[in-house]
Amino acid sequence: MFAVPEQRRQGRFHSLAITHAVMTAGEASMVVALADSFFFDVDLDAARSRLLAFLLVGFAPFLMVNAKLGPIIDRLRGGRRAMVIGLSLARVAVQVGMIFTANGLALFPFVFAALVLQKTYAVTKQAIVPSVVRDASDLVEANSKLGRIATLTGAAAVIPAAVIQQILGTGATLFYGAVFFVAAAFLATRLPRSQSSQSVSESLSDSGEKSTDVHVGWIAMTVLRFAQGFTLFQVALWFRATAAPQLWLAAAVGLGALAPFVGNTVGPWLRRRINVEKMLAASLAVPAVAAGGAVFIGGYAMGVVLSILVNFSSSIGRLAFESIVQRDGSERSRAATFAWFETRFQFGWVAGAAVPILVEMSGVVGISYLAAVLLAASISYVAGARPFNSGQMLTTR
Repeated sequence: MFAVPEQRRQGRFHSLAITHAVMTAGEASMVVALADSFFFDVDLDAARSRLLAFLLVGFAPFLMVNAKLGPIIDRLRGGRRAMVIGLSLARVAVQVGMIFTANGLALFPFVFAALVLQKTYAVTKQAIVPSVVRDASDLVEANSKLGRIATLTGAAAVIPAAVIQQILGTGATLFYGAVFFVAAAFLATRLPRSQSSQSVSESLSDSGEKSTDVHVGWIAMTVLRFAQGFTLFQVALWFRATAAPQLWLAAAVGLGALAPFVGNTVGPWLRRRINVEKMLAASLAVPAVAAGGAVFIGGYAMGVVLSILVNFSSSIGRLAFESIVQRDGSERSRAATFAWFETRFQFGWVAGAAVPILVEMSGVVGISYLAAVLLAASISYVAGARPFNSGQMLTTR
């Protein structure tokens, strides 16, 4: 399908993978550096209005990426490689700014800038993936590998960052993170200069049908992100309201955070057995059934299980959806497309998180609500996706 030799294609993916690993290490180091600052001084016992404000601050950078930066990425002379280089260098400048403002209000503009740059890099990376794979059947595996790389390198970078933070302080940790971004700028020079004229999306027909799967897919993915935000805050507030032992909350948050890594590991295995549309359908159905069962079983353990399953299923769903867009979406506007979707996904997460903040629910009521939302989304997706409603099976294996 591609004119690019196999060895060169593998070299391109390797370049993207190592660049992504180094960028992720820089991100993780920044989080460690700011962990003791007042920017992250928001806990689940805070006033509900403060929690809502925190959610809005986290959502704002997505509006910037969607409105302005997504289209710029696609139009930039020199392609997406130039954008990654520029973003890496901008992150270095932001890290330096944070070093001098870590203990004051002036830190906020730099943190906001860092979030905007982070989201811009995320959509740029997603837009690059199709140019480093053989065909559409490799997209899930490529996205999975990048997800696992991000988890592992982020975890590895946190350890020395924490040591530096304890011994030398925030400024030294921020400098440590800046070194990663300098390295990322250098490594990004090896990324493809421009997109192949024979992309995954252009290899398929230009029929209007393919947009159907993207449309119903992004709605399903938004619901999954809604479920993630809702589950995190519902479980946390429920545990706190009922004075559950701290171990239960730690298990829910910690194991829930590890679940996406497992999902990224399982994703390629699952893709070899079913198509991406069925993967996305399963990612809705599994937590829906689990939440329905949890209503009758009850107990803190079910809150932990739901935290794991919702995050696990969301990672499977994301792998499937990204592959659908990379397969069927327009190559020329791929970054703007991903920016548009990511903004809506984040809005879904914020909306889901806002529900238990605004409306106090018991554990049973909250789980029942989650089950109903996921069940409705499952039925809607199966009714709308082409492989389920037309007897047409997509075979992009």
